[in-house]
This record gives sequence, C-alpha cells and structure tokens, in this order.
Amino acid sequence: MRPAALTEPVSDATPAVPVVEAGDARIPSLGLGTWQNTGSQCTETVETALELGYRHLDTAQMYDNEAEVGAGLAAADVAREDVFLTTKVWRSNLRHDDVHESVRESLDDLGVEYVDLLLVHWPHPRVPVAEPLEAMAELRDAGLVRHLGVANFTREGLDAARRAVDVPLVTDQVLYHPYVDRTDLLDYCRGHDVALTAYSPLARGGVLDDEVLAAVGEAHGKSAAQVALRWLVQQDGVVAIPKATGPEHLRENLAVFDFSLADAEMARLDAIEPGLLRRVKNQFPAVMRRVPF
Repeated sequence: MRPAALTEPVSDATPAVPVVEAGDARIPSLGLGTWQNTGSQCTETVETALELGYRHLDTAQMYDNEAEVGAGLAAADVAREDVFLTTKVWRSNLRHDDVHESVRESLDDLGVEYVDLLLVHWPHPRVPVAEPLEAMAELRDAGLVRHLGVANFTREGLDAARRAVDVPLVTDQVLYHPYVDRTDLLDYCRGHDVALTAYSPLARGGVLDDEVLAAVGEAHGKSAAQVALRWLVQQDGVVAIPKATGPEHLRENLAVFDFSLADAEMARLDAIEPGLLRRVKNQFPAVMRRVPF
C-alpha cells in the first residue's frame, strides 16, 4: 500500500495526488467528502473540485445527494474513468435484494454505469455481514461495482467481514483525525492489504484552532488544517476525504502534497491528547454500531 503518482500535476500550484494501492484498487489518497452538502451547492462543489484536480469523490445513499454529485461529475471537464467514485449502502438496505435494488437506484441517481467503490455504510447488529457483502459481490461480478469495502467497522468487524466473502475488501472508512487513536486498526489494515479511509479528518473543524498543529504548520507555511491532512496522508495506507465547499478551502485541502512532516513532527501529532468533549464525540461510532436501527 505504498503511494504512487496517479496523474500529472493539474498545474504548477496543484501537485499530483498520490494513490494508495490496496487489494486490487488504486485509491487517490485525498478525496472530496460530501456529507451534509446538498442541492445546487453540492453540484457546484463537485464540479469545482474536479476542475481543481480532485479525482476522488465520496457520497452515500444516506447523504441524499447522489444526484447532485452525479450532476457535478457530468458537468466537469474530466473523463468519468479518471474519477474514483464511492458510494455506500445504508443500514435499511442491507438485505440481499435491498442491496441490489438500492445500488441500482444509486447508479441511476449518480448517472453512471458503475461505481469504483461500494461500502457497507455501517454494520447492523441484526444483519449478518455476509448478506450485504455477498449481494455486493454479485454486483461486482455484473460490472456495476469495481471494488468493495466497509465503513465504521472495528478491527474485529473488519476481520469478520473479510472472512465472510471471497472478494477483496479494499478499505475500512472510519472516523480518523489527530484526536483519535487508530493504531490497532491501522496495524490490521496494513497487514491485510486494506486501506484506511479517514472521514471527518479535520475533526469537524476541531483542528482549526489547535496550537500544536498551528505551530507545526508555521514552520512549513501551512495551516493547522493542512498539517492535519498531511499527517494522515503521510501515513502508509491512509486516505483522507475532507469536506469543503468553497474554492478556497478546496484548494487548501488539496495543497498538502508539496511538503512533508519530519518524523519528530509526526510523533508530536501522534502524541496529541483529546479533551473530554472530543473523547465523548469519538464514541459516537461505537454507539451507532450497537443500536439496531
């Protein structure tokens, strides 16, 4: 899972986005997250991001924006095959037939013939993980899906999912930022050729006022947010999908491949301790995994 150049730089100011190789997939190591981005703003954001050099888009059935993401993809002057497009199956659609029906609806909404990556959005305590994954594997065989993965799975859950289907699972998409320790899951992913995709990589804005991140960024002429993203994508096998809307933030998030953090700087970020409120917020995925809805 070593990064390698995906494309030539879009411009001198926009370096090429490396990829993470996992299983049989090559995933751009920085993409555009679209959670809570809907309507015409979502379409405009996607089009702008692609024209700035993004080549990885992340959406989901639950986000209620697949049609808008698809419209932005269609409007941009970028070939479909050059874009790595991810969507996710929501919890209410994890039964076999529901997977097939809902994914075909997602493809219609997105206006595409296939998605590059399809994820189980959350595990459900009442649905065996093999059921949605077997249905997703059938869609892969039919050419409607290129790669499979999961989201919000623990190390143990990911191990069970990998054993449940005879198809490579190329990523586990989880909450990951400087205030979350993912050492255990990362070790497992690296040992089994699975990428770790970090959602909410900026801790929903929590990194913006971080004094440690700001101090590290000052030495590189970068913002605290850029340091947080660089810390993620500099880790072997890690992909980050920050959300942004305006062109300025889109450019800022993308501009993290023209500098590197020293080992001491990486270690300094590794050592950041989250406050009590952040630790409470970090428990949300654990609660979701246990609630049967």
